[in-house]
Amino acid sequence: MFTIEHDFDATVVTLVDEAEDDAPFREDVIINAFEDCVTVTQVDPRTDMPVTVTLSMSQLRDLSMALDLPEGAYRLRPE
Repeated sequence: MFTIEHDFDATVVTLVDEAEDDAPFREDVIINAFEDCVTVTQVDPRTDMPVTVTLSMSQLRDLSMALDLPEGAYRLRPE
C-alpha cells in the first residue's frame, strides 16, 4: 500500500509494508521528491530514529535505469 500527497514544495510518497506470509513488517518508507533532489526516510527500529538518504536527480535517473538492466557496471553517455 502507498499514499501520495502533494505539498507546497514536494511530492510525498509513503510506502506502507504489507508483509506477505509471516514475514516481519518493516517501517514505512517516506519519499520526498523536491525540484533538485529526492529524499528517502525510514525509522531505524534499533535506534527509533529516522535515517534519511538524499539522491540527486542524476542518481535517481541512474537508479530508475538500473532497475531494468542486468548485473554489471554502467556509465550513461550524453546523446
